[in-house]
Amino acid sequence: MYTDKVMEHFKNPRNVGEMKKADAKSTEGSLACGDMVTMYLKIDPKTKVIKDVKFKSYGCASNIATCSVLTEIAKGKTLEQAKKIKFEDIAKELGGLPEIKMHCAVLAQVVLHSAIKNYEEAHGLIKKMKVDEAVIKERLKHVMDPNKGKDIVTLGMVKKVLLEGDTIQVLLELPDNYRYVEVVFDEIKEKLIGLPKIKKIDVKLAKKGMLK
Repeated sequence: MYTDKVMEHFKNPRNVGEMKKADAKSTEGSLACGDMVTMYLKIDPKTKVIKDVKFKSYGCASNIATCSVLTEIAKGKTLEQAKKIKFEDIAKELGGLPEIKMHCAVLAQVVLHSAIKNYEEAHGLIKKMKVDEAVIKERLKHVMDPNKGKDIVTLGMVKKVLLEGDTIQVLLELPDNYRYVEVVFDEIKEKLIGLPKIKKIDVKLAKKGMLK
């Protein structure tokens, strides 16, 4: 089912681990779906070359293998070059993937591009973005509910978004005795804090009467 190269990267993955003082970081995927990846980048501020890449993966053999080979492909490339890496390139480098596992290559591509975007936004390298409710909710669609494997916007957990100056307030309605409150709160803050001119993310649970 898997090529020899997929199995080799699965058994001996490259660049695994957490990077302290990373210049960029992103987490994508869902524990409920079985695949989640965090990717860290170290970037030369002058040349914009990716000097180092590390990842942490919770997933299957192809998830680990695709992220492993992607770190080798991306390292040494400029941000512009890395943004052109596609999931087909990742699969080809591994000698192919079963069709049912191609989503792992897609996830690897998504998390790399997301980390690059976070870096560019934080360093003013992209056009100024007008932060509004639509932009905020689009970011929140990357925050997954581990129980159901869907994002918190689609599930209706996000009840209200307020933007006041440099502060974003997110009002959530979660199930009783919800186990992943801290995980969701942390994910929300991580996804939103990189937005231009935003300095504070205030996440609260909705109480009876607050939504009227």
